[in-house]
Amino acid sequence: MLSQTIIAARERSGLLANPNYLRLWFAGGVGNAMRWLELLVAGIFTYDATHSAFLVSVVTVARSLPMLFVGALAGLVGEALNRKRILVTQLFVMAGSSGALCALALFGQLRVWHVAMAGIVTGIVWAAEMAVRRRMIGEVVASGQVAAAVAFDSLTNSVARVLGPLAGGAAFERLGIGGAYFLSAVLYLATCFVVAGLGFHQQRRPLRLHRLTADLAEGLAVTRSHPAIFGVVLVSIVMNVFGFSYSALIAPIGLDGYRVSPTLVGALAAAEPIGAIAIGIALSAGWLRLDGSRALLRGSLLFLVGVVGMALSPWYGLAFVLLLIGGLGTAAFSNMQTTLILIEAPAAMRSRVMGIVTMCIGTGPLGVLAAGMLSEWLGPATAILIMAGIGLAGLSLVWTRLVRWCV
Repeated sequence: MLSQTIIAARERSGLLANPNYLRLWFAGGVGNAMRWLELLVAGIFTYDATHSAFLVSVVTVARSLPMLFVGALAGLVGEALNRKRILVTQLFVMAGSSGALCALALFGQLRVWHVAMAGIVTGIVWAAEMAVRRRMIGEVVASGQVAAAVAFDSLTNSVARVLGPLAGGAAFERLGIGGAYFLSAVLYLATCFVVAGLGFHQQRRPLRLHRLTADLAEGLAVTRSHPAIFGVVLVSIVMNVFGFSYSALIAPIGLDGYRVSPTLVGALAAAEPIGAIAIGIALSAGWLRLDGSRALLRGSLLFLVGVVGMALSPWYGLAFVLLLIGGLGTAAFSNMQTTLILIEAPAAMRSRVMGIVTMCIGTGPLGVLAAGMLSEWLGPATAILIMAGIGLAGLSLVWTRLVRWCV
């Protein structure tokens, strides 16, 4: 254990001395924080304006659904075009989107459909996150530092998932929706300047439009032929459709179910990533090592158990604690989702494989819509319970049928 800790400490010091990794790390931290800030702010604004949990889910879907349709294409683009330029463009577009919503809010013209349309734009941009920024992390560090780099990046993303909703709830309560989007626009612009100084070179392959179908088929073949990657794909679908869909109902369950303030709604949204931070610290410090696909499956099961418990809880405090426990599993899932691809996928195919995983993440809106409709009929807590229960059944099936291949 002592030798592992020493090795991990050396890996961390090497990462923190790598300016290119630090720039990508900063971009991921800010991007994820603002993503969760905007999701919460959009949910609260929509629910205040419409009192419809289904419309809250529609606004959430608008941001996530593009990943399903353009995720694989983003993987091909990430192989053919300069990934640094793509990342800078992503950040600039998201800054412009937030700035436009801020201006509409300041002039009193902001409507729910504006928020939904901006969500579609940023969702298209965000579809390239895995195939561009996360792949670049594996390219700017030494091969022996990949696991540590992903662990520290995932830890930061968990911190961002805490700070984003907390900042979103507080900003909405004190500054209004215009102030929240102004904060988002400023931070996106600052990140543009940080990433502009990135020193990055890549080998690019031609983007051949007539071979798009064949290139995608090659990526699917690699995904299917590597058991660990195939396990990532299946678990990602289950988690995004049946697990993470609970986040779309945080606003109605907090405001109406527990009758708490927007700030406490933000705190409830932050509970699960706080739990992920605890495991992320242990991973980054070298106190804990994950065992590949087995950790992916076990972590996902723990998360869904926490969500089921939260849906059954009659008290806000207990719901917070149960989501906190579920976050311990989320950390294992998010770490292994990226690490397994960077380790298992051939270098020439990584963007394509990550694009396919992005499509799996893009199935999440289907779960959000289902949860929204169930919430309209049965209430938010029951909707979350049904979705998470189906997710547990799905993961159990993956475990029993694929564990002999994926471990």
